[in-house]
Amino acid sequence: MQDFARLFTALDQSTKTTVKVAALAEFFRTAEDADKLWCVALFSGRRPRRVITTTTLREWAAERAGIPLWLFEESYPVVGDLAETISLVLPPPDRTDDRPLNHWIARLAELSMAGEAERKSGILAAWDGMERTERLLFTKLLTGGFRLGVSQKLMTRALAQATGRDEAELTHRLMGAWTPGSVTWESLIEASDPTADLSRPYPFYLAYQREETDDLGPASDWFAERKWDGIRGQLVLRGGEHHLWSRGEELMTDRFPEFARLRDWLPPGTVIDGEVLAFAGERPLPFNALQKRIGRKTVPKKLLEESPVILMAYDLLEEHGTDIRPLPFTERRARLAALVATVPADAPVRLSADVSAEDWDVLAATRAESRDHAAEGLMLKRRSSPYLSGRKKGDWWKWKVDPLTIDAVMIYAQSGSGRRANLFTDFTFAVRDGADLVPFTKAYSGLTDAEFRQITAWVRKNTLQRFGPVRQVTPEHVFEIAFEGIQESPRHKSGVALRFPRMARWRRDKPASEINTLSDLREMLATYG
Repeated sequence: MQDFARLFTALDQSTKTTVKVAALAEFFRTAEDADKLWCVALFSGRRPRRVITTTTLREWAAERAGIPLWLFEESYPVVGDLAETISLVLPPPDRTDDRPLNHWIARLAELSMAGEAERKSGILAAWDGMERTERLLFTKLLTGGFRLGVSQKLMTRALAQATGRDEAELTHRLMGAWTPGSVTWESLIEASDPTADLSRPYPFYLAYQREETDDLGPASDWFAERKWDGIRGQLVLRGGEHHLWSRGEELMTDRFPEFARLRDWLPPGTVIDGEVLAFAGERPLPFNALQKRIGRKTVPKKLLEESPVILMAYDLLEEHGTDIRPLPFTERRARLAALVATVPADAPVRLSADVSAEDWDVLAATRAESRDHAAEGLMLKRRSSPYLSGRKKGDWWKWKVDPLTIDAVMIYAQSGSGRRANLFTDFTFAVRDGADLVPFTKAYSGLTDAEFRQITAWVRKNTLQRFGPVRQVTPEHVFEIAFEGIQESPRHKSGVALRFPRMARWRRDKPASEINTLSDLREMLATYG
């Protein structure tokens, strides 16, 4: 754990990418294989499960530190991070324990199966043998909230430097459902056969948002298709099986059993990139129809009938077992079109329609009609582009329609976490319904740090009531709330739920008497829901 703590300190003390990459690369060159494997796992989002609740952990830390719990609770929001708070309040260690990272992660698994008394004594004993940074890291692992602000891409770059292997190859190796318990460093990184896992998807190619098209050259250089509002996924067919992966590397195969039928028509060695959409009557259903299936491991027959899905196919990444990502997009698209044409019309796959045009004004008009097609805008793809890994600028762009907006008044405020623990950043907003204010959404992004500091000072002076961490405030400040979609929701008092709400701007020019109404929301629901 000492070596990993030194790595953490090096990463935490610098904002320079070159310094972070060098520190990671040195760790990958010198650490033992089990620790290197866990380092890769942690930085690619494969964290151990939470061993204990944060409430119990706070109680034990306060007890071990010899301070009252209320004092710990007052300190926590000032520090802004639970693990750091614990590392600061605990007394100095009474010994030095130099066992490695992989030992402590194995110890977490043991403690997760133990009774409360054994779990407590084990955690206290671990704290007593660690210095402050080691305690911080161990506590982060305990809570399952291990995040260090280093991207997987940066970690993979360092891994490439340390091993001498190609970064793109390593990115592909790290995809899939592996865990440090199911692979070794040798099999994951060093083995000569990187395709041993037949279910493994390719890294997704992601696009940046685009507002204007003035500097993109002729429209004829670009392929345009609808930007659909579903779940980005890769369908992998290899070895007689099929696997469906989300962009976040989550295996979703069991949630969408319809796609098993595609094994009857699509050949092995096929990987398709597309969008999973709830789809009926040749038209996408609202996202909430798909959302009903997202959290399920098994799907009842009734839900299959209510929310059937398709894969809206965007791209062909593998054909007959050959990686074709380096080919130009137009070639991959032609092969995809030929492949989709071989399946029956009622199969759960469609080819995303080509809406390209020779003129940007024509494309702008097509984009403006997106909501009429239950889409968010257009995707623009350079016809000559290969399929790359990760978010790259230049060849793929999201050209979305302007968001929907509504003016609302803030009625509740709650402090944030991490570096914003001392600020009120999480707000609840309401619209008018006659003389009443009806809460309809929460939002926590969109303002600058300076604006958050201003609203925090105001909240502290204008609190009407407190409900735990939540403060009811005077309904005075109006904000323009932007969102991507609206849907019916019986769980909310307003009867609606917004998709991706955020604060577009602070309407200091507008009094609370002029905010939108619940009728306005319902009219938007009827139009766009």
